[in-house]
Amino acid sequence: MKSPRWLEPLLSLPSFGWLVVFFAVPTLLVFVLSFKPTDLTGGVGAGWTLDTWRSLANPSYPVIIWRTVWLSALATALCLGFGIPVAYWIARLDERWRNRVLLLIILPFWTNFLIRIFAWRTLLHPDGYVKSIAVWLGWAEPNTQLLYNDWAILLVLVYTHLPFAILPLYAAAEKFDFTLLDAARDLGAGRWRAFRSVFLPGIRVGLITAFLIVFIPALGSYAIPAIVGGPTSEMIGNKIAQRATTDRNLPHAAALGAVLSVVIFVPLVAAAALRRRHSNGNAAGPAPAIPGGHP
Repeated sequence: MKSPRWLEPLLSLPSFGWLVVFFAVPTLLVFVLSFKPTDLTGGVGAGWTLDTWRSLANPSYPVIIWRTVWLSALATALCLGFGIPVAYWIARLDERWRNRVLLLIILPFWTNFLIRIFAWRTLLHPDGYVKSIAVWLGWAEPNTQLLYNDWAILLVLVYTHLPFAILPLYAAAEKFDFTLLDAARDLGAGRWRAFRSVFLPGIRVGLITAFLIVFIPALGSYAIPAIVGGPTSEMIGNKIAQRATTDRNLPHAAALGAVLSVVIFVPLVAAAALRRRHSNGNAAGPAPAIPGGHP
């Protein structure tokens, strides 16, 4: 018996209401607050103004926004680059070993997030083990600075977000039919060609999910650049915190938050378009033939 047409919207109403109340409304309030003047006591003044948005033309803000985007994008690319082969390997393991490896990946979550960041700060310290070993091996000079720069932020971003990339990739790889790779090789495709043309499209949903789970939190990172970054390595999250707490300039913090929301909205729209295109492609007809020929 076919369900009534009105049943689906009714079932999705609680989730839709949750998103509206806790996501859409706060985001709208942030945008509205960015057009309010700053009160001398640290609050929000009466009336409306564009001064806050004009102040974002300060040359330092485009630099900070660009640093935030490229560090987040590079960290996401590295997490996907490391996560895809790991997810492939785990999915091919025996179930007993698979569970043990997954436990090792989840194990860092048992330690406080800030403690893990401070651990990296200790390791990358000028007197830390990493610096000493690098100098001993000739990979670094005694005056090389491993801490308080963009590369330290990138390293810790990859470390903290890599499990978030591996888990959705593994969830997709676990459902993949690996006999398709054998079929592709039987038809003449090399290992790399089969991996690239059969396996990666087969875990497309996992790739999109991993991208979003890593890229969006990385854009809003605050603790990592605050602890292992220097004064010239600020990200937009640090500026939002500074304006909201130290400077007590809530409209300015709201304007920066609005910019961050727009930056986050772009990959969300792109991911939704990719999923819709994938769904339409599946509905249009059968999957394309396995590519043959050697790479």
